[in-house]
Amino acid sequence: MYKQKSHLMNLAQLFMIALLALTASAWAQVTPLLSKDGVHDTANPGIKLLQEPREALANMPPDEVGNRVRWVKALQEGYINPRTNILPDTPIRVLNLDILMPRTAEAPMVLFPHKQHTEWLDCSNCHEALFKYKAGTTKNLNMFAVLQGEFCGRCHGAVAFPLTECKRCHSVPRK
Repeated sequence: MYKQKSHLMNLAQLFMIALLALTASAWAQVTPLLSKDGVHDTANPGIKLLQEPREALANMPPDEVGNRVRWVKALQEGYINPRTNILPDTPIRVLNLDILMPRTAEAPMVLFPHKQHTEWLDCSNCHEALFKYKAGTTKNLNMFAVLQGEFCGRCHGAVAFPLTECKRCHSVPRK
């Protein structure tokens, strides 16, 4: 059992090193213009109405990773004011509750801050589909699943800071 766990830890470490190398090369690339990003239709005259990402994000609080914006800081400092709901009568509940997640093998424990998440998202975005309401009852929550885009990986690495920034989540040292 110990050898299997050690082997899995080595595989996880190798995977993270490979992920870091791939992400580092992506960071080195400059954000392409909309007309050259391979996503937007250059024949559509509406492309001229869109703001270039470089311009839109230039004054945001900078980050060294991902899309290079510290989104929580941008929200806290009033750079952005995202829509909290689509339907005006939907109540928004900001939950100021941190959850300590101790099952992280030898890695520092994860401190999950609900406040930063619920300032943007309604609880139903994550509960009960991704996470159970009761702490510690979500099954199969592990880094392998997160790296494959499950649980936290649904947003982190896509629209939130990338999964290569381990210390932003794994922030509580073991004593």
